Amino acid sequence: MGGKKTLTVLTSALAASLLLTACSGSGSEDASSASGETEVKFMHLWPEGSSKKHYDVVNEIIADFEAENEGVTIDLEVLSNEQYKDKLRVLSTSGDLPDVGMTWAAGFLEPYVGGNMFAPLDDLIEEELSDAFVPGTAEAYALDGATYGLPLELNIVSLYYNNAMFEEQGLEPPATYEELLEVVDAFNEEGIQPIALGNRDAWTGSLWYMYLADRLGGADTLNKAIDRSGSFEDPALVEAAAKVQELVDRDAFVNGFNGLADEEAKSMFMSEQAPMYLIATWDLPNYTTNESVPQEFRDSVDYMNFPTVEGEGDTQSFVGGPGVGLFVAEESEVKEEAKDFAAYFVKAWGEQAVEKAGVIPATKVDAASLDLPQMYIDILNELNGASNITLFADVQMSPDTAQVHLDSIQALFGNEMTPEEFAKAHEDALSKE
Repeated sequence: MGGKKTLTVLTSALAASLLLTACSGSGSEDASSASGETEVKFMHLWPEGSSKKHYDVVNEIIADFEAENEGVTIDLEVLSNEQYKDKLRVLSTSGDLPDVGMTWAAGFLEPYVGGNMFAPLDDLIEEELSDAFVPGTAEAYALDGATYGLPLELNIVSLYYNNAMFEEQGLEPPATYEELLEVVDAFNEEGIQPIALGNRDAWTGSLWYMYLADRLGGADTLNKAIDRSGSFEDPALVEAAAKVQELVDRDAFVNGFNGLADEEAKSMFMSEQAPMYLIATWDLPNYTTNESVPQEFRDSVDYMNFPTVEGEGDTQSFVGGPGVGLFVAEESEVKEEAKDFAAYFVKAWGEQAVEKAGVIPATKVDAASLDLPQMYIDILNELNGASNITLFADVQMSPDTAQVHLDSIQALFGNEMTPEEFAKAHEDALSKE
């Protein structure tokens, strides 16, 4: 499977520019509007209700593009994340994908690329976007030597914590797994549920598993298990699963976590019911610039890199990678206009999304003139010194294997599967690909 290499941030490339960063085709009758204008159908997953700043930036970019490209209009459809994924699958079976839409990297791309639904975009990258992306990001959208997506976001996962709640208990942020267990016990003794986790969505629990695997086995062990140059039954990967269950048995996570959605867990962290929450940089606005979040809470939030485990692990090795990117439909009736819009969008998004939406884009940005919150600067410095970024496990995998992974994460956290059974389930699924 392509796109499975560890995403390595090249520090020499990042030194030159401040890196900012945390889941076919219209029919000919749709290609032109009644007024004779060319219509480009665009579908994205940032609704006004839940992602207003993203939504507003998108609308500004569309308005600017239409003003600069007379005769071309953008026909917009907006869906929430899970609705978007479902609709994309449905549209792919009917051969009616939007001209431009959003995709994830690596394994998510495979069925669409295999079905000849997404257009290769290497010509666009070479001609209009050369040297635009942070090294390693566009490569995550490549399969079999061709690139099928233009990345919009770059995320790394950090353990965010409520410093005020820690100080009230006289606790320090844990630098080691052993210290994390001590902190968990201390909060539990005070009747405070330590870690917000909404594992109904399962990718949230996968973040915990991936970090434990990284710290115990190093940056390559999980990647090798997935790309089949290694095994999921590697002792470090089994031990990581055992550590997950140790955390569960220590009551590290909020009550009912396996039935909670991530949004519910997020609200528990943001309402100060739980002092810790593992999430990617897409949440940074909630802790910095989102004025609908109380300033007192934003001031109390800090982050830590994931702790070492049993003395093992490089704390500059991160879980993360590119978030969503743009695809152009291979069968689009307006492919050239669609490509023009996609390239325009990527460039404009990189310039506007940082200050206006708090997004860390996948494009290099000259941030000298930007007034950024301190936490952004700190996270950017982490990225600048990152030794490794390992792409989200479910994104690396094919959709069928990703589902096995997510189901197994649910079962592991629910103590319905042993660490050995967890490893074997993955090994069996991966060996069938």
